Amino acid sequence: MALSFCGNDRGSAYSVDNGVLDNGCFVDALNLVPHVFLLFITFPILFIGWGSQSSKVQIHHNTWLHFPGHSLRWILTFTLLFVHVCEIAEGIVSNTQMESNHLHLFMPALMGFIAATTSVVYYHNIETANFPKLLLALFIYWILAFITKMIKLWKFAEASLGVQQLRFCITALLVVLYGLLMAVEINVIRVRKYVFFANPQKVKPPEDLQDLGVRFLQPFVNLLSKATYWWMNPLIIKAQKRPIELKKIGKLPIAMRALTNYMRLKDSYEEQRKTEDQDKSPSIWKSMYRAFGGPILLSSTLRYMADLLGFAGPLCISGIVEHLDNSTEIDRTNKTANMTLGVYFMSSTELLQNTSVLAVLLFLALVLQRTFLQASYYVTIETGINLRGALLAMIYNKILRLSTSNMSMGEMTLGQINNLVAIETNQLMWFLFLCPNLWAMPVQIIMGVILLYYLLGESALIGAGVILLLAPVQYLIATKLADTQKSTLDYSTDRLKKTTEILKGIKLLKLYAWENIFCDRVEETRGKELTSLKTFSLYTSMSIFMNVAIPIAAVLATFVTHAYVEEVRLSPARAFASLALFHILVTPLFLLSTVVRFAVKALVSVQKLSEFLQSDEIGDDSWRNAEVSLEVGKKYKHHGNTKAINRKGRYRMDNYEQPMRRQLRPTETEDVAVQVIDGFFTWGSYLSTLSNINIQIPTGQLTMIVGQVGCGKSSLLLAMLGEMQTTGGKVYWSKLPDYEVLYDGSISKNRYSVAYAAQKSWLLNATVEENITFGSPFNKQRYKAVIDACSLQPDIDLLPFGDQTEIGERGINLSGGQRQRICVARALYQNTNIVFLDDPFSALDIHLSDHLMQEGILKFLQDDKRTVVLVTHKLQYLIHADWIIAMKDGSVLREGTLKDIQTHDVELYEHWKTLMNRQDQELEKETEMESQTILERKTLRRAFYSREAKSQTDDEDEEEEVEEDDDDNMSMTTSRRSKIPWKMCCRYLSSGGFLMVFLMVSSKLAKHSVMVAIDYWLAAWTSSNPHNQSLADPFVNATNYTKNDDTQIAEHRSYVPVFIILCGAAIALCLITSLTVEFLGVAAATNLHHNLLNKIIHAPIRFFDVTPLGQILNRFSADTNIIDQHIPQTLESLTRSILLCLSAIGVIAFVTPAFLIALVPLMVAFYFIQKYFRVASKDLQDLDDSTQLPLLCHFSETAEGLTTIRAFRHEARFKQRMLELTDTNNTAYLFLSAANRWLEVRTDYLGAVIVLTAAVAAIWTSSQSGLVGLGLTYALTVTNYLNWVVRNLADLEVQMAAVKKVNSFLSTESENYEGSMNVSQVPEDWPQHGEIKIQDLCVRYDTMLKPVLKHVNAHINPGQKVGICGRTGSGKSSLSLAFFNMVDVFDGKIVIDGIDICKLPLQTLRSRLSIILQDPVLFSGSIRLNLDPECTCTDDRLWEALEIAQLKNMVKALPGGLDAVVTEGGENFSVGQRQLFCLARAFVRKSSILIMDEATASIDMATENILQKVVMTAFADRTVVTIAHRVHTILTADLVIVMKRGSIMEYGKPEILMEQEDGLFASFVKADM
Repeated sequence: MALSFCGNDRGSAYSVDNGVLDNGCFVDALNLVPHVFLLFITFPILFIGWGSQSSKVQIHHNTWLHFPGHSLRWILTFTLLFVHVCEIAEGIVSNTQMESNHLHLFMPALMGFIAATTSVVYYHNIETANFPKLLLALFIYWILAFITKMIKLWKFAEASLGVQQLRFCITALLVVLYGLLMAVEINVIRVRKYVFFANPQKVKPPEDLQDLGVRFLQPFVNLLSKATYWWMNPLIIKAQKRPIELKKIGKLPIAMRALTNYMRLKDSYEEQRKTEDQDKSPSIWKSMYRAFGGPILLSSTLRYMADLLGFAGPLCISGIVEHLDNSTEIDRTNKTANMTLGVYFMSSTELLQNTSVLAVLLFLALVLQRTFLQASYYVTIETGINLRGALLAMIYNKILRLSTSNMSMGEMTLGQINNLVAIETNQLMWFLFLCPNLWAMPVQIIMGVILLYYLLGESALIGAGVILLLAPVQYLIATKLADTQKSTLDYSTDRLKKTTEILKGIKLLKLYAWENIFCDRVEETRGKELTSLKTFSLYTSMSIFMNVAIPIAAVLATFVTHAYVEEVRLSPARAFASLALFHILVTPLFLLSTVVRFAVKALVSVQKLSEFLQSDEIGDDSWRNAEVSLEVGKKYKHHGNTKAINRKGRYRMDNYEQPMRRQLRPTETEDVAVQVIDGFFTWGSYLSTLSNINIQIPTGQLTMIVGQVGCGKSSLLLAMLGEMQTTGGKVYWSKLPDYEVLYDGSISKNRYSVAYAAQKSWLLNATVEENITFGSPFNKQRYKAVIDACSLQPDIDLLPFGDQTEIGERGINLSGGQRQRICVARALYQNTNIVFLDDPFSALDIHLSDHLMQEGILKFLQDDKRTVVLVTHKLQYLIHADWIIAMKDGSVLREGTLKDIQTHDVELYEHWKTLMNRQDQELEKETEMESQTILERKTLRRAFYSREAKSQTDDEDEEEEVEEDDDDNMSMTTSRRSKIPWKMCCRYLSSGGFLMVFLMVSSKLAKHSVMVAIDYWLAAWTSSNPHNQSLADPFVNATNYTKNDDTQIAEHRSYVPVFIILCGAAIALCLITSLTVEFLGVAAATNLHHNLLNKIIHAPIRFFDVTPLGQILNRFSADTNIIDQHIPQTLESLTRSILLCLSAIGVIAFVTPAFLIALVPLMVAFYFIQKYFRVASKDLQDLDDSTQLPLLCHFSETAEGLTTIRAFRHEARFKQRMLELTDTNNTAYLFLSAANRWLEVRTDYLGAVIVLTAAVAAIWTSSQSGLVGLGLTYALTVTNYLNWVVRNLADLEVQMAAVKKVNSFLSTESENYEGSMNVSQVPEDWPQHGEIKIQDLCVRYDTMLKPVLKHVNAHINPGQKVGICGRTGSGKSSLSLAFFNMVDVFDGKIVIDGIDICKLPLQTLRSRLSIILQDPVLFSGSIRLNLDPECTCTDDRLWEALEIAQLKNMVKALPGGLDAVVTEGGENFSVGQRQLFCLARAFVRKSSILIMDEATASIDMATENILQKVVMTAFADRTVVTIAHRVHTILTADLVIVMKRGSIMEYGKPEILMEQEDGLFASFVKADM
């Protein structure tokens, strides 16, 4: 049959006798004109444009200008394309009804489709080039198309065609669309005035796009790119070559920044305060709705559209299956009736009976549904992220205003604040993500049930009933899950606390051979945690089981009922449509329980948040406003014995060059910087902490505040800073001179910022330099002066990167003294008139204190004429003070100069004098040799000199997980980054045990086979119908054959038992699989943690020197948590989705083998999508994690350092930092979720293509209808599971990193605990005498390092008191460790009472000696546990030990006596008391050898004297080896060993050594005198 435009079945086809326009074919030809016109005009422009600017596609995004009506145009064009597709389909189907081919039925429509596509491409290019004049072509096209279609419609109407004819409807629709597009075009002309107007409007791109730093383009790209995340392609593809870094993802667009959203939320929050009654607290829900309601509504709308489109799938399937049987030609009888204008017109129902049309419709519906769904997800996620940013900013602003008493009285603990930040805001964010489900799901469920009823009648309600009945069970399980997770969390926090204690005190535990006892404590807690985990796993597996089993149960109930109740036979079409519907229904029901749970959590979170936002704020007292202080001069001129204060001009040190002189003021207030009058201050309780305070702080002078511990010195400083609640009286700050403008240009109305060094040192997580400059501009000579004054240079030199080393929580842990000196340095460096120092000497030894006093306070601050207030215990510095305030019990005892006090209060002065003398003696005793600072530096050095041997452990930073490929410069091969860590998966599975793995694999395979069998059986069952050839009218036939033959029904029902058995088996297998996976997880977690703990506890001490504590803890916290809770679920989900996809593809291939050909390109596409995604996702995940930590740290460090920040007046800077950190984290998270959408859109489209190919293959090969239904139902499920495969793969890859890290620790060597002697060969009471022979001893810390002791020989008789001294690093401590075999003795030996200690089992050796370490270590628990964890001693023995250590009375006074509580690290005892406990601990173990390693280094004189006495009396008959810190402690020893560089220099009695004038010992003693 020849092809001809008008068809050649009638002669009159080309005749125009009745008038040109009355020939239908001519009208159709006319319709071609506009399309051809457009193509002719635009193609040259496009080609020229692309040719000249080949870079057009990668054009920089700052030119993406949107013309008005941009999105509307895209939507209209897409609708237009859809209508064109319908027109083409209608034309082709009508054409099959004609005798010859009528091209004019579909050819114009096809051209229209091409023209519409071209129009949108053309428009996009004009828009990117910002060249609106070219839009004129489109304008003309719309007008022409509109006119030609109008003519066609008019002719149809004339021929009295109406709405019942499909072609009439389509033409009408096209007229409307063209009209609307024309209107859009006119609007662009109206706004941009690019033609017909004299002055076209100049337009600038939005601010964000001018800023090249903004890389998140979702809000700015066109609609198609928005829907498919096309703009993400470059980012994701480049990630293959090199990892995504922070700078690659740039900054957030302004509308998404935390500040913008914070303002929105705050405004709606504050607005409620104004409008509603003042007493009622503003509701956070309302504010959230007002600020973020719009996007949520949009998202819900998109969601509804997606859900409704979702039902198109089952309906199309039922249509296709139904019409496959009767796709024979429709009777041509009514053909002539529908011939008008010489061609055939069909009704819409007729079109929908065509299977190919249905297949295309199914494909389009799927694509649209998925696009809408992803868009809805994206909008909620973006809103959720915006909300989180706003909430974080709100919480932070509140923290900065929290009253200090709230923090200290424990109403708001740091933990609570951290929870608000880390948990509550995330709960709310997640709630927003899920909240459209709350109202979308019920609609989806109702629609689903209605459709099922339509398909299956009454029996459908039974199936739906099963689902609805089981839903509450789901909810119950979900709540139980949450509870179990909470208890698991409690146990794991407890376990972590114990593990941390063990790791911190590991040296002591090893020296006392207690590591196994403490290890068992951890294992016990871990046992509880695992029990809780098992419950957790049980509930998780139940939840998974319900999710899979409910649809099976529902299908079973429905179809069995249907077979027995309904008269009508079940056709394959209906069976498979309802099967697909059940699959659709399950998801909302499963999710509903989760959503409800999140909603409940969100309610709780909002409750907590609003409580927090309403907690007390710091009072805005009058002193904040400096106006008040003007009156000070008039009213309160202070009379009294102030000594003359020198009124030198005070420089403001903004720059060194031009000191600005200040004019003198006549009023006397100038001399007083701060004045407190009748002050009563409290910490929030009704009792005043400070009462009746009248003091003044003279300007430019050094004021000292002294008094006993706890008399309110620190509180006085805080009261002046306004941190305490004032119950009476006033604090006045003298006003800044009028012209002294702060460096940011604003005149300070408030009191000036005060440089404040708190008693508890507070460091930022930043470099040393940032900690000292603290936001002030860097000035080199000033910085150097400050560092020298605080003698920080030696410490800085030790740090690996000098003053650019990170310190703080996440950085290197400095000792107390070093931290304190950095805080003091910060106070000195700041450019403020007033400096408050709260006991800066408390953690410093005497030399440093003197240096700091002289250089820092007297020289640096006084030269600067700054007002200094110093709280101190060191009375010897009182002589330097210009003004002294003595406090007692919360009130001022005396105020004045030292002279005043000497004359007026002799008693106090004498008391001070005796104290001073005592302190001076201490001063004399302190030696150059081994001051505390040197010790601190030593520990610091020890932490770092291990750096060279650090290669065996992975680096502290989690991001540097790529140990195996350190050469990260571009050569990081693509394959390496996209490989899945199979080795670790095997390692993980083998930890779970092979039986479990085998069970899991076999049960999974069995389950999926059975599930396929069920559906296959259903296909066979519904297709078994020999009589019923045509299902065109099933009801008629059904009634016929019921009468004919009852055996039919019997045969029909014979399928039921097998169906029931299969379903039962499937449900049972579901239960088994979900349980095996979870319990495999528990087994693996148990083994991995147990091995890890044992490996680490038994590692040599060197391992702990080399590996940072934080890193070991990470293995026990984060990584263990992932292994415990996350991997099992990911594994379950992954295996399930992979098997589902495979079984689906298998079924489709079985039904229509032709599908396999199409599968190859699809698999290739899928492979590349997942490969690209996994790499990018891992990077973005890492970025999200690594940016979250600084944010949380910033919150907690702000809460800790509140007083300091407020004293310095640095709130604004910290807010800025918080906003930056929040934005960085939000950017990473947004990109991560955009990448997830990118993947899902692509896999969904792939799924849609699979459905299309399966349908087309089925239609063309026209196989059995039941099987086709089976294949299509399975193809529909693939779309849901494809993206889960990739997501789970990516998750598993990230989570396997945890197994890898744990595994890297499992390869550490353990200490050799065995020894060559048997325990039975060692005498029970060894060492009886305590005789020690050291023969030619050589020791090193590691095989890689140089020896620290070289050929040492010594002989110590039983009962001797031996002193060992020497400079830092001379090997004294190494010798003490050698006694315990803690270091590598590679030559020589130590013989104690005739036994070589290297041959002994470690446990035996270490349990028979005692040692007192230089830093006292106590463990949380009871006092009894600390003295005797093995529980072998009687109470009397313990009390005796305590009495010897002078602690008996103190312990007796404690509640519980020996069972009194010791807090973590022994914080509830002073350092001296802790040291005495260690002494008691050594005494409890009645060993004949005691080693004291610099035990007196960190305690005061009194405690030291006690120690000395005890050693002389209680340990009289034991051998005592003292490693001396102050030489005078060993002058009474029987034997002195002087060491230098790892060998013994002098050896003998102290008296003899003293006589050698030029000897080392003599020089030490001289220095000590």
